[in-house]
Amino acid sequence: MTELGFTCTGVRADGYAAGPTLVFRLRITAAGNARVHALALRCQIRIEPARRGYGPAEADGLADLFGERSRWGATLQPVQFAQVPLMVPGFTGETEIDLAVPCTYDMDIAATRYFHALEEGEAPLLMLFSGTAFTGAGGFRVEPVPWDREASYRLPVPVWREMIEQHFPGCGWLRLPREMMAELLAFRSRNSLASWEATVRTLLDGSAAADPPRPPVRFGSVRPRATERTAP
Repeated sequence: MTELGFTCTGVRADGYAAGPTLVFRLRITAAGNARVHALALRCQIRIEPARRGYGPAEADGLADLFGERSRWGATLQPVQFAQVPLMVPGFTGETEIDLAVPCTYDMDIAATRYFHALEEGEAPLLMLFSGTAFTGAGGFRVEPVPWDREASYRLPVPVWREMIEQHFPGCGWLRLPREMMAELLAFRSRNSLASWEATVRTLLDGSAAADPPRPPVRFGSVRPRATERTAP
């Protein structure tokens, strides 16, 4: 079988994509300067969170994914990021090719929440390759790409933030059920609000105004503990 090797040499945010997209640069080598007619690859990318450290603010942002830091020895498990197909044209010995990975800013997705929690540094990734190789110097034969082909890469956090800012400048993203979206749209229309930001702001201000004022705490009084139940 042809011995294939994979290395990720870089990444960039695709400024011309319709949605958030990272473009990884892959170097593929065939041992012995072998002739490869084509590669039909499947690339699985996962995050390896145990391969880096985290500051206090980052740990707070990751609590929903991994729990308290004291539990990370058991909970800091790999997170699925993407699974992308790739067709590689023929080459002899070595070639380089771009791997485009569509991304999302949906905060219900574990990988997105992980990247969002990082303030600086790099995100440790592991790329796992499989698929089919069409090889042969004087003929044509079909070989599987071994399941143990992989490449490690550390994605710079600024590249992720640059990609998000290209498509959601200064904004976040929130997914809601259709019924709730219909109610919000009706509320916006009834109140002649110009934007979704104004709609949410009006609801938040109304909720704050509806909250009854809390009585002042007098000197010598004792506030109930958060775990205690107070009388109605």
